[in-house]
Amino acid sequence: MADELGRLAREKYLLLGTFRKNGDRVDTPVWAARDGGDLVIWTERAAGKVKRIRRDPRVEVTACDLRGRKTHGPSHTGTARVLDEDGTTRTRQAIARKYGLLGRITMFTSRLRGGSERTVGVAVSLDRVESGGGAQQAGQE
Repeated sequence: MADELGRLAREKYLLLGTFRKNGDRVDTPVWAARDGGDLVIWTERAAGKVKRIRRDPRVEVTACDLRGRKTHGPSHTGTARVLDEDGTTRTRQAIARKYGLLGRITMFTSRLRGGSERTVGVAVSLDRVESGGGAQQAGQE
């Protein structure tokens, strides 16, 4: 599990799958960094993914390219939670560290455009990874 968390945290982009009320998956490519045992992402408070996570915390993550079109490596299920102000601050710091100058510039301009009033951190805890690859979901063989 720690190996997969580390592998995903080293990826430049992750495809975050959240779920609509009808069960349809909505994929969004995101920046992600590691914060302890979680992956953290930073996004707008009003984003659809935040609304979907508040309603259903179930998520799937897969390494991907900038546009989320080409994925690589196994997908993993997990649980997401919207972070409080302290968690969002840690998320901003983790993103700025991981993405270097571009991350720092992005976080700076975000603060100028509304900061914590407009954006929020989201933590993703991966489900247990079974031997042989990706996470196993109930009902799948």
